[in-house]
Amino acid sequence: MGMNEMFRWKTAARGMPQLSTEQTGAYNGGLGLQSHGLLSGTKVASNLGWRCVEALAVGDSVLTFDNGMQKIVEFRRQTLFLSGADTAPGNGPLIVPVGALDNRTEITLLPDQGVLVESDMVADIYGDPFAVIPAHCLEGFRGITRAGPAQEIELITLCFEEEEVIYAEGGALIYCPRNALALDGFLDAELTDYTLMSAEDAANLVGWMEMQDMALCFGGERDRRMAAVC
Repeated sequence: MGMNEMFRWKTAARGMPQLSTEQTGAYNGGLGLQSHGLLSGTKVASNLGWRCVEALAVGDSVLTFDNGMQKIVEFRRQTLFLSGADTAPGNGPLIVPVGALDNRTEITLLPDQGVLVESDMVADIYGDPFAVIPAHCLEGFRGITRAGPAQEIELITLCFEEEEVIYAEGGALIYCPRNALALDGFLDAELTDYTLMSAEDAANLVGWMEMQDMALCFGGERDRRMAAVC
């Protein structure tokens, strides 16, 4: 059985070119110090099939967008205890409804978590239709909203030999940098194989994507994702 059959998704063709530990701990405060990672319970595509991210370990392989199966070389786990006073509204996680990012189930993302999106606008500007944008720029797009106050969340960060994009919850494309620093720290083309957009450019891109959605709705071309938007 091929991987496409196993995971049941469409493929996307592109022309893009240690010591490991498990860290556990708790932090009583906001999300400012942690910008990347998937919430416990999020399923990712692995050599074991769709697995909750917290069930993976160093040495397991995860299916990546560009480079097939890649082994996890570092696994980080952190529990955050949040309070309304410590977490500003603009720093709260985002809830992505089914289908908004080709995800088959609802997914919650950190505001600075990088997400790979595809757009003709990106292709026109950068020569590649794919770009990584911070999740907070997607607020309001296809029903993506801020999550309500949470008392406790567990974050899992996966690291590979190189930066990768992995599949989460059926089809959402999640960017995994070489470490867990803020996405803004990677906005240097020499440090990455991916196009990483600034918040300003990403906001403009999302606006363009919204206009494309509206054009599809009024033009009568609908698919499962658009049905929820129109």
